[in-house]
Amino acid sequence: MKEPVLFSWSGGKDSSLALHRLRQEGKYRVVALLTVLGRDYDRISHHGVRSALLEQQADALGLSLEPVYLSMDATNKEYEAKMRELLLGYRDRGVRSVVFGDIFLEDLRKYREEKLAQVDMKGLFPLWKEDTAALVRRFVALGFKAVLCCVNPRLLAPSFAGREIDQQLIADLPSTVDPCGENGEFHSFVYEGPIFKKRIDHRIGEVVLRPGGNYFCDLLPV
Repeated sequence: MKEPVLFSWSGGKDSSLALHRLRQEGKYRVVALLTVLGRDYDRISHHGVRSALLEQQADALGLSLEPVYLSMDATNKEYEAKMRELLLGYRDRGVRSVVFGDIFLEDLRKYREEKLAQVDMKGLFPLWKEDTAALVRRFVALGFKAVLCCVNPRLLAPSFAGREIDQQLIADLPSTVDPCGENGEFHSFVYEGPIFKKRIDHRIGEVVLRPGGNYFCDLLPV
């Protein structure tokens, strides 16, 4: 019998690769996709993707969505309280693990594992310590398609917002930028690939500078 797990889903490239890896291993059953959204804007936190596109992703994956809504100026205390309540509910239903697409940020992994341990759960990290250049090339080779939905202009030129992740983009990334954007250089939205039953249709909207200093490409449902 496959172990039931909760999957921390951002809608981006690393989440998609981690889910693909999980399905290949065949040892786990994802019970739901856990995604944090901003209540005021109804978009995925940090990525800025509309919830309507997130819902289409979940439908194309054949999985349930477990959204966690945070207020516009949410504190870490609010985030941790909501996550704790949600995780306790899943733990009481027999779920003991949460899957993350993190690759090499040690502090983030330590934080996640400490919070999970407080509710008697553990983290699974299918991509941990893999070479990020190889990972992004594999992402493209597997037939995944994604667009950069958020760019940190302090680390990467705003002109990258809205671009497709392909071999040309990989070649154009500065040497100072992690190929998977693991240091927060960019975030992505995946709309097609081997884990999806159908393509998530969308069109590219306006690229805007949001409070906080990041450039967001507004992706519009079709």
